[in-house]
Amino acid sequence: METRKVQVTGGSTYTVSLPKTWATDNGISAGSVVEFYPEEDSLLLTPQGEEDRTEGTLDITDIEGEQLMRAVVTMYVSGFDIINLETARVTAAQRRAIREAAQRLVGLEVIGETGETVILQDLLDSSELSIVNAITRMRLVALSMLSDAITALVEDDDDLASDVVERDDDVDRLWYMTSRVFRGVLRDPSTATEVGIAREVCFDYHTSARQLERVADHATKIAELALELDEIPDEAAESIQSLLSQSTEVIETAMDALLEDESDVATQQANATRRRVDDVDEFTREVDNLVRELDPQQAQLLGLVVDSLGRSADYGGNIAETALQKAAPKP
Repeated sequence: METRKVQVTGGSTYTVSLPKTWATDNGISAGSVVEFYPEEDSLLLTPQGEEDRTEGTLDITDIEGEQLMRAVVTMYVSGFDIINLETARVTAAQRRAIREAAQRLVGLEVIGETGETVILQDLLDSSELSIVNAITRMRLVALSMLSDAITALVEDDDDLASDVVERDDDVDRLWYMTSRVFRGVLRDPSTATEVGIAREVCFDYHTSARQLERVADHATKIAELALELDEIPDEAAESIQSLLSQSTEVIETAMDALLEDESDVATQQANATRRRVDDVDEFTREVDNLVRELDPQQAQLLGLVVDSLGRSADYGGNIAETALQKAAPKP
């Protein structure tokens, strides 16, 4: 750590010198322009950016299918605005995988293709991306998936179950976007200014988005189990629906606490949610014991459903914990 003494020039201007080593390493010299970003009681300084778009290149030789899709997602989340995918010859299978990956990501489009290259570009800038809107949408979709998955299970509705499975891509798309913005905020102070959210709050939202993404995954799992199961006994159906109601309430209240601006209200909601999780865990065990009395195969599959609902409530508890940290006094 280095320290500098603040001086006054011209009677009203505060000045401070930059460490020479840092200036040299970052190409700062007389006449260079730097950027300042206020963040509460801190002031962040960076060299002025010269490029509006961050470009990256990846050799996709011998990469295809799911691995290639994952590579595209990784570069997107890492913050590349332009992604060049190169190989001696791009195969038809690779092009399909690249396009499928782009469809799963917010703002990413194929803007150029040759026999050796596919170019992708993020057509949105950070100021157009809202983490708050993203997690609010994730909340709605994930909880509707959970509710519809149980409805499909109870009513033996395979069409509805299949629809729930398909909707998981919508939640994943929002999750990747949230991760991209979060990593950008960590890497570049200007991104935090553009999105209008402090980095610490952005971390809280990113952490909670991860919990919602897991809720959607469990809703998908329940829907897939519903496709395997036929009609289930009324007593088991009623108990599972009751567990769904309690789990959903935990997640809803936790998200209300996370998005609440008043610290006292948020703390009260989050603490109530944390206490509620223990009750849901106890009821989960009761429902699990109930389904164990059924036919062995049916009991096994319904046990997985009950476990997913219980885990979803636990994820709501994790969101409530994050809400408590967000509402706590800052040191």
